[in-house]
Amino acid sequence: MSEVNIDAGLVERGGSSLSRTEEKLVEMSNGCICCTLREDLLMQVRDLAIEGKFDYLLIESTGISEPLPVATTFDFRDEQGQSLADVAQLDTMVTVVDAANLIKNYSSTDFIRDHGESLGEEDERTLVDLLVEQIEFANVIIINKVDLVNQEELQIVKSIIRSLNAKAKIIDSTMSQVDLAQVMNTGRFNLEEAQDHPLWAQELNNHKEHIPETEEYGITSFVYRAREPFIPEKIHAFFYQEWPGVVRSKGFFGISNRPEFVGELSQAGPLVRHQGMGRWWSAVPKERWPDDEDFKRLVNEDWDDQFGDRRQEVVFIGLKAQMNEQKIRQQLDVCLIKRYINDPKKYEKLKDPFPAWFAE
Repeated sequence: MSEVNIDAGLVERGGSSLSRTEEKLVEMSNGCICCTLREDLLMQVRDLAIEGKFDYLLIESTGISEPLPVATTFDFRDEQGQSLADVAQLDTMVTVVDAANLIKNYSSTDFIRDHGESLGEEDERTLVDLLVEQIEFANVIIINKVDLVNQEELQIVKSIIRSLNAKAKIIDSTMSQVDLAQVMNTGRFNLEEAQDHPLWAQELNNHKEHIPETEEYGITSFVYRAREPFIPEKIHAFFYQEWPGVVRSKGFFGISNRPEFVGELSQAGPLVRHQGMGRWWSAVPKERWPDDEDFKRLVNEDWDDQFGDRRQEVVFIGLKAQMNEQKIRQQLDVCLIKRYINDPKKYEKLKDPFPAWFAE
């Protein structure tokens, strides 16, 4: 992001060469799947691989890059059947965390542009959005500058990291001194498994047994589940209350005024986001359902004779010493319409402070 390319000078002084490209994002559509790819990587990695001179390629994105476009760039296959996966294998995703600043930044409500950096005028990401993206997707997380924090602060840093990513390998470092074998040629990366790195994903996808609390890091988690819809005003007010000790929450919810639609909740640090996700399958005619055994199994797992697949399902992850599970459950219970099923139409005209979820 800098005008002067300091990194290139340091690398060249060490006898190596560095290629610097401008990050170029491109939207690609492959059948029904749309993804954002790094066009600069598509071209450069293929060219370098064809040369046959190199055993390993280290790609250092800018500090404000998201990891998913990098990963999907390697996995994507175009209409001609070509893919970077034919000439290169994505080996490891590494994120470096600044131990001295993580706690402060995770509590921030700043946008990236407030710090003079962005990917363009449409970049509406916050600092916390970026931290979460980079930590949740990593295979290896290096906690750097551990010499600048005390043991209590380091424990909080590790608790935040583990609240976001339950599977990555964590390495402590000073001055970024790390054994290269820990971060290169590890064979750790797998795109499908990467979707399950976040602790919230494991909690929501594990219906039968609770993921054990990570005692070592002092974090705990629970999933709030209910069938009745929320009273719009009450759940909206809850979203804007303080949630002491909650590091991360994610899930979906329904409100009485919008019985067809699924709402998505995503919280990290002090920021709470809510938006429309789509329709409940209960609101979609069965002739439009996918004719797929996996789909049928998943729908049946969450089906209720009265509510269909409509439900509240939100995971809360937080610091064990601060997050009060009982209080959060009680606050959410108060937002539910207990007798909703007796007369659903009665509750469709309640005051609704949520913005429109969809254009139509």
